[in-house]
Amino acid sequence: MSTNTPFRYDYVGSFLRPAEIKKARADYQEGKIDAKALRDIENKHIETLIQKQKEAGYHVITDGEYRRAYWHLDFMWGFNGIEHIELEHGYFFHGEETTKGSIAITGKISGEHHPFVEDYKFVKQFEDDQVIAKQTIPAPAQMLAELYRGDNTKNTKKYYPDEDVLIADIAHAYHTVLLDLYKAGCRNVQLDDCTWGMIVDDRYWNAKMGEGVSIDDEANKYLKINNLALEDLPDDLIVNTHICRGNYHSTYACSGLMIALPRMFLQKKMYRPSIWNLMMNVQAALKP
Repeated sequence: MSTNTPFRYDYVGSFLRPAEIKKARADYQEGKIDAKALRDIENKHIETLIQKQKEAGYHVITDGEYRRAYWHLDFMWGFNGIEHIELEHGYFFHGEETTKGSIAITGKISGEHHPFVEDYKFVKQFEDDQVIAKQTIPAPAQMLAELYRGDNTKNTKKYYPDEDVLIADIAHAYHTVLLDLYKAGCRNVQLDDCTWGMIVDDRYWNAKMGEGVSIDDEANKYLKINNLALEDLPDDLIVNTHICRGNYHSTYACSGLMIALPRMFLQKKMYRPSIWNLMMNVQAALKP
């Protein structure tokens, strides 16, 4: 492969799902079509998207996250010891509520046989001497935060009363998936991470203050789990990070993100170099 990260410009890799995919997924859930029929429809649209990515001149290709219902939860559902649940409420973005999916622990968390590895192999076949396939996944910190989201906390503490053990198991599960992706030929992984926006938001933080937790404790916890997952990876596996503002229909989930994040990262040290891309609404045109 003659091209690899870091590139001068990149894109997140998550695209709006075509109506045919959304209908096929609903039909599958209702038992109207089988898993193969759903996958065939996904494959068709992913191939079309990859062709458009190449025509646009990008050096990376992704599946557009077309096989997912969420940008983050589908990956978490792929771990052993994790199940799909529905909460009473979704996320709130300036008064707008998302769907209610979440995760719950059912046993020891591990990362063997994760379905995203096979999904990556499908995209990998379209690499050429100008483009490399990128795999996007939510950061380990994002999974940790989800397990303490609302009523999830009670179930999480039931299975993992010692949070350090939970952090170690999540990190190890991620490490397993990352190595399996590497064995499948992946050399470019993007960790999507909204946790930093959560902990620097005044509203979120005011709610946390009642729990007696400091912002430094939260930041160090997220850094710890991310760094543990990245320890001892092959040197040629490039791991970038996309820090999201929490976009939903172009509204903000948090305030103060652009002010607080630079200060936060100056004070903290990542174990492994990462590219912190604030991929938001870029106004300036990209130049060659």
